[in-house]
Amino acid sequence: MSESLPQTRRQTSTPGRAGLGHPLLQLVLVRIREFAREPEAVFWAIFFPILLTVGLGVAFRNRPAEVLPVVTSSSTLASALRQDPALDVTELAADAAADLLSSGKVVLLVEPSADGSVVYRYDDTNPEGRTARLLADRAIQRAAGRADPVPFSDRLVREAGSRYIDFVVPGLVGLGIMSNTLWGLGFSIVDSRRRKLIKRLMATPMSRTDYLLSHLFWRMMVLVVEVGVPVGFGVLAFGVPVRGRLLDLVVLCVLASLAFSAMGLLCASRARTIEGVSGLINLAQVPMWILSGVFFTSERFPDAAQPFIRALPLTALIDALRAHMLWGASLPQLAPQLGTLGAWLVVCFALALKLFRWR
Repeated sequence: MSESLPQTRRQTSTPGRAGLGHPLLQLVLVRIREFAREPEAVFWAIFFPILLTVGLGVAFRNRPAEVLPVVTSSSTLASALRQDPALDVTELAADAAADLLSSGKVVLLVEPSADGSVVYRYDDTNPEGRTARLLADRAIQRAAGRADPVPFSDRLVREAGSRYIDFVVPGLVGLGIMSNTLWGLGFSIVDSRRRKLIKRLMATPMSRTDYLLSHLFWRMMVLVVEVGVPVGFGVLAFGVPVRGRLLDLVVLCVLASLAFSAMGLLCASRARTIEGVSGLINLAQVPMWILSGVFFTSERFPDAAQPFIRALPLTALIDALRAHMLWGASLPQLAPQLGTLGAWLVVCFALALKLFRWR
């Protein structure tokens, strides 16, 4: 009887490796149930990108240029400035005009000088202030009799691909892949370690490989939603172009998800508390939020910082998404960005496997 017991155990454990009882399949189902039972996770993964796209799309939709508020204390200058329809001119006393400028209610103060010249007061770091200064000077010079030596005409370009919404949707897609992957993977692993669930799972027929693969498979399943929802909504609601091949987009997003999964695994490799892994994830993602060009181009930062910014995985992903969606770039043309993502995947995954704590 004692001799048959080990054989019985082997027979009962063997069928568990096939069909619905396979440990990997069961672990993937656990990931699905965890996600479905967390309304916050569903909101951040599905609905938040839509809300953000709607907000930015409405704020920066196609419309005529905004009229810039300008103030002056001279009736002569006010009459000249009103010749330009892009300027909203207010005439006030000198002190009141200065108060409006200092409070930020106007972007330009135009003052007459004792010697007959004109003084422009504005914040040169404010793009609207610089634009208002150019428009005001043009209006005043023309009112004084200056004629343009070269005739010109305006041809407005508002084609799909050149708008701000076209610029920002790839940034939101990249941001969603990074944030959802880091938080979804890192938080889940540390929470399981904190509640000693990993220790209990290790007593089952589950292998460590099955456990890690279940997280990666789950990330690939969620990736369809993370990418498909904002891209599809952008295309349908705002006409955002997707000029590259769909297969290239899939390859790019899968590689990016794997790279951020490796980073999330590294963040969660030793952390034992939610506070600890939250700090590590924020340390990893906040610099990329700021530097990687999600809402504005990363080229605004100093040239000395550009090599560091280009080496960030989120920068590589967003640059590749914009090149693919807006200009139709193919995978060979995206080789530098793919190489950057691949390097982060290999390095972070190797470190995570070496440092990972199961208990």
